[in-house]
Amino acid sequence: MRRRAPRPIGEAVEALQRSLAPATLLAEVQRAWPGAVGPLIAREAEPVFERGGTVTVACSSATWANELALMAPAMIEQLNGAIGRPAVRKLRCVTGTRGGRGGR
Repeated sequence: MRRRAPRPIGEAVEALQRSLAPATLLAEVQRAWPGAVGPLIAREAEPVFERGGTVTVACSSATWANELALMAPAMIEQLNGAIGRPAVRKLRCVTGTRGGRGGR
């Protein structure tokens, strides 16, 4: 029997990450967020809560919260495309603490 070559570490880490991630809509949105909204928005805002298809996004400032609220329909479409199903129905953009890093 021939031994296969080792697989790249990135593949192994991704597989482990997928197996450890919670199976919730919030977790799916958090994984898809940077790719769906782009690096600039991802640096200024992040999804922090979900209930019934409404995703709360904590923004670094009131200005960002307002801008993202205006962009919400397009962002919802991008997120749903990234996760492969129409699960996100609404984005609620707020100013507040982001992921334990504190507000900006």
